[in-house]
Amino acid sequence: MTIREHIFLVGMAGCGKSTLGLRLAQALGLPFVDTDQRVSEIMGMTVNDIYSTLGEAFFRNAETAVLAEMACVQPCIISTGEGTVLTAENIAIMKNHGIILFIDRPLDQILSDIKTDRRPTLRGGTHEDVIEQYNARIGHYRYAADFRFDNSRGYQYGISGLIDLVSAVLALPCYEGKGGAA
Repeated sequence: MTIREHIFLVGMAGCGKSTLGLRLAQALGLPFVDTDQRVSEIMGMTVNDIYSTLGEAFFRNAETAVLAEMACVQPCIISTGEGTVLTAENIAIMKNHGIILFIDRPLDQILSDIKTDRRPTLRGGTHEDVIEQYNARIGHYRYAADFRFDNSRGYQYGISGLIDLVSAVLALPCYEGKGGAA
């Protein structure tokens, strides 16, 4: 499938952005980029090391630079970091260069899977910290998103459902000129 714009996946840590995004890209024959991994590659450091040595503000600036870089490459599926939508500039970049899909997964499912030690903004945190972060960010995801995908029914449904949603979105007449299939 050929697309004219990126498909940006936003949502909480543990909602399935990277896992589903990679499978979506494979199914559609598109490149896949994870912004956290891209920042890590550019810096030659893990995301946790970037946070601990250079700070969250540095990481957020690097994340914005990666989004700007993505605006100049062929359209692909892009999994964003959980805090990407907290910066208005990031939302503007994504809206100007693609379609934003909010991967929405129930908090209880996120809590059952998330490993806080792997998440720099939750490192050393508790389930209460995850709940607090979820409550603080859920409105940002909803605000930024063009479309919402309910990822509450398991991995297999998540993959097939997301592929179906993206295919339907790209077939909409309003996206023919914006990001519809060629």
